[in-house]
Amino acid sequence: MKRAAAALVVGAIVLGGAVSSVTAADRPLVGYISDEKCARSGAQAKTAAEWIKPEAFESCVKDCVKNGSEAVFVTEDNKILKLSADSKGKAAPLLGHKVSVVGKVQGTTLSVETIKPLELK
Repeated sequence: MKRAAAALVVGAIVLGGAVSSVTAADRPLVGYISDEKCARSGAQAKTAAEWIKPEAFESCVKDCVKNGSEAVFVTEDNKILKLSADSKGKAAPLLGHKVSVVGKVQGTTLSVETIKPLELK
C-alpha cells in the first residue's frame, strides 16, 4: 500500500502534478539506479521490470555511466528522476541495483538522504 501511494505521488510529480515537493522520509521510494540512456530506451514500458534484465543490468549501467550517461533513479512504475548533485555520490556504489531511497523529490529531481540495496530479481 505504501509503495503504491509513493508511486502515485512520484507519478503526479513527474507528470507535472500540483504537488511541487514531497518528502519520502516516511515512505521510502523503491526503484532502480540506472543511467539516462538505458532508462530513456525503456521509457515506453509500463514498468521498469519490463525492460530491466537482472543478469545484465548492473554491467550495462556501469558501462553507460563510464561512457558519459548520467545516473538516474527509475521508479517501479518506470518514471525517471534525475539525481541531485549531492545524491550522485550516494548512488554511485549502487549503479545497476534495485534500491530503497529515503529523500525528497522536487519536480523531476530526487535528493537522496539514505539509500539501501534491495534484491534485484
